[in-house]
Amino acid sequence: MKKIAIINGANLNLLGKREPHIYGSQTFEEYFSLLQKDFPELQLSYFQSNIEGEIINHLHAIGFSYNGIVLNAGAYTHTSIAIADAIGGITTPVVEVHISNVYARETYRHHSYLSAKCKGVICGFGLESYRLALHFLASKS
Repeated sequence: MKKIAIINGANLNLLGKREPHIYGSQTFEEYFSLLQKDFPELQLSYFQSNIEGEIINHLHAIGFSYNGIVLNAGAYTHTSIAIADAIGGITTPVVEVHISNVYARETYRHHSYLSAKCKGVICGFGLESYRLALHFLASKS
């Protein structure tokens, strides 16, 4: 069974409450339960932290033993060279996801330090961005 982790970064613990016109009204925990039901062939895990170093430590902890990582680093996407270096230092493929279309938002959100280290980027499809990333990672050997 493939092991795939979903890692969420800064402020994503507020999904369902934070700016629902952008991020929707569903909590990530509710959505994660649906993903577990829809992907029974995958062993899914979920980690969220507002602390950059904890995200890096988690990438290091699973980055050589998991089959894939779906990462929404939140605002760290646009600021963290350290998370980019952590992605570059592990062997597990990482797919960067964003709930909103970052290119339709403020210009500072248009740059990602992470993208060059990731297998790909999915953005703008709401929470379904995670599902698309899981489909990709599930199809890889």
